[in-house]
Amino acid sequence: MTSIDFYHGANDKLQTACRLIGEFHAQKRKVLVYAPTDALAAQIDRLLWCQPATGFTPHCALDAPLAAETPVVIGATLDDEAHHDVLVNLDGELPQGFSRFERLIEIVGKDEADRGPARERYKFYRDRGYPLQAHQLGE
Repeated sequence: MTSIDFYHGANDKLQTACRLIGEFHAQKRKVLVYAPTDALAAQIDRLLWCQPATGFTPHCALDAPLAAETPVVIGATLDDEAHHDVLVNLDGELPQGFSRFERLIEIVGKDEADRGPARERYKFYRDRGYPLQAHQLGE
């Protein structure tokens, strides 16, 4: 069953996502970053080129020729069979097909517009018995 981690209180959700993605990469985990729009995918792509500042997180688009061999992929779909370890959800909605991943990461900002939908997703997961962990960020 998918384990779900909520990271609450992010000052900058994309910066937080990059930090967490870097940590998963260091643990040799394969990550699919769900970015439902081209603009969001481009933003996270740019950030991953310069974070962490002292390293590099190898990544590419989900539809790139080397996606199957790349540890971190960014895409607007969860249909990639090569990546089923960690899903980082950058959407404010419930990602359809999340349950095929071992772990789901939800990052929640400080504003109510972000926290409200996150509460609904948390409730959805909890009511279906998914193991949940909440982490308060001290950024």
